[in-house]
Amino acid sequence: MRKSLFSKSSSAIKAGAFALVLSGCGFATQAQTHYHANISVGVKGGVDLSRVNFTPSVKQSFVLGGNAGVTFRYIEENHFGLIAEVNFEQRGWKENFEEAPFSYSRTLNYIQIPFLAHIYFGRRGRFFFNAGPEIGFMIGESTKSNFDYKNVSSISGFPLRNTYQYLMNADPKVDYGISAGLGGEFNINRINSVYLEGRFYYGLGNVLKSGRTESCRGSNSMSIMISAGYWFRLK
Repeated sequence: MRKSLFSKSSSAIKAGAFALVLSGCGFATQAQTHYHANISVGVKGGVDLSRVNFTPSVKQSFVLGGNAGVTFRYIEENHFGLIAEVNFEQRGWKENFEEAPFSYSRTLNYIQIPFLAHIYFGRRGRFFFNAGPEIGFMIGESTKSNFDYKNVSSISGFPLRNTYQYLMNADPKVDYGISAGLGGEFNINRINSVYLEGRFYYGLGNVLKSGRTESCRGSNSMSIMISAGYWFRLK
């Protein structure tokens, strides 16, 4: 009887040990399939189409500018990562005079720093979505005009329109807002990849000094950025 009990106990121990081995193997296999962190750096460049949402309104169209920058990407989990960029961007607005023979545009140069959540799908070819906050520091501005915008009242035939913005410099010098973009990435190999992205930005701050007691009550920047870029994987 004791021998039988001992035999049964021994069999139970062996079964338990075997189960532990199997679970250990399963854990090891699971650990081996864990996603390894992906760290990449890159460069990008493209064009900007921008305008300013003025209050009171100003008739305008998109003005063309350029953008270029350096990028950093960290991916810790499959399908999700974080991106930080430092970009030079040209934004501003171009006024629409319709049939009148006048032209006016303002270019605002910014150093933009976005922090973006990066969501992607696919392996060799990826579709991705980026979104997050962005802060910008204006480093200069320039104006192009074929009339004396500082003395509009002396111009014969000048159309009736809002002109308060002509005499206002861009202030404050810091802009902030939200950006979101869609794009596609193609992996050339394990280390190198290229991508194309379209991104929309809406400024939450004002480009010109704005307020209830000011001539300008609101001046939010808007832009569409189209850029091509390159990633180099470090890890």
